[in-house]
Amino acid sequence: MVDESHDFAKGAGHARLVALTLVFALAGTSLLAAFFGGRSPVSFWLLVLLLVAPLVATLPGLLRSNRRTFAWATLCVTPHFVYALTEAVANPAIRLLAAAMLGLSLGLVVTLVAYLRLTRTGGR
Repeated sequence: MVDESHDFAKGAGHARLVALTLVFALAGTSLLAAFFGGRSPVSFWLLVLLLVAPLVATLPGLLRSNRRTFAWATLCVTPHFVYALTEAVANPAIRLLAAAMLGLSLGLVVTLVAYLRLTRTGGR
């Protein structure tokens, strides 16, 4: 018989690593979008705060593999998705960067949910 618990643990470890990588990539693209979006310094820092702060808040729990953090971190991706979708439609100057943010935010949500599925207890 194959040890399924080992396979799930290995998959969860990969999902955690991918989630952390996507958090850093999404934070980086958020900074780039704010920088190249042609905003005033005040709106630049406000946008950085609104986009990067939720991602930074998730890092301690993601690093500790806290399932609750993986669950609520999915909500922290919502501002990125909304901002990227809006900019992809309305701002041709950063359309490509907004498309990258959309892809990263969707990938992060999928990865967070995959981690939760792989680490759930009971009823597999």
